[in-house]
Amino acid sequence: DLGRAGEERVLMRIYTRTGDGGETGLLGSLRVQKDHIRIAAYGEVDELNAQLGLLRVGASSPGVDLHLGRIQGLLFEIGTELAGPPGSVKPAGAVRAADVTNIEGEIDRLEAEIAPLTKFILPGGSEAAARAHLARCVCRRAERAVVRLMRTEPSESFVLQYLNRLSDYLFVLARWLNHQANVIE
Repeated sequence: DLGRAGEERVLMRIYTRTGDGGETGLLGSLRVQKDHIRIAAYGEVDELNAQLGLLRVGASSPGVDLHLGRIQGLLFEIGTELAGPPGSVKPAGAVRAADVTNIEGEIDRLEAEIAPLTKFILPGGSEAAARAHLARCVCRRAERAVVRLMRTEPSESFVLQYLNRLSDYLFVLARWLNHQANVIE
């Protein structure tokens, strides 16, 4: 296929038929069953990333949108790290200690703008807050999937710590979004 000005464009098909038997490929050439714990882990992270995309649609703050976009980029890198063959998750992987510190700083910043939590709250409120709560639940599921993976393939990666903080961030973000929308929890 020729593109503009004679440039050659490569047509990539979305379907390959190589997974029709229940297997999929990890980065590299290793093939595993689609229900492998590694596939489950990066699949949950992918779903979390999609939930954050939905949350961004309703984020009324440019700062929140920017922050969520950065998180999505990091989640994409985490998914790539998790999609590698066994033993490929390294201490200097997608997530660094600074990423954990940064999200803790964002949690602290948002918490400074809302009333202290004195009771359990129901997920919901404004539409954006409800989306943040749903993303938090998906984040916890992704965290559990990564725990299962790391039980069989121990790693010094910061992925697990980051996902744990990310779910905390999404909880605080939901509260902050309700506060911004003047919705009582």
